Amino acid sequence: MTDEIIKEKRKVMGEMICAMRTAQGWTQEQLALIAGITTANLSRIEAGRYSVGLDELNKIAEALSAEL
Repeated sequence: MTDEIIKEKRKVMGEMICAMRTAQGWTQEQLALIAGITTANLSRIEAGRYSVGLDELNKIAEALSAEL
């Protein structure tokens, strides 16, 4: 997989997380607190600038009541 494809997948995943968060009416700070991650990491994840690990991604999914 090329770097550009990976970057695009990160961006799409971040956009999906952001859409799910806003549908809940939550701020980044609220989701980060519920998921037990930092707001800075969540911001980078939503922007597609962070290679999120499976553990953090699972925490976010659980907080949003979503499946990975």
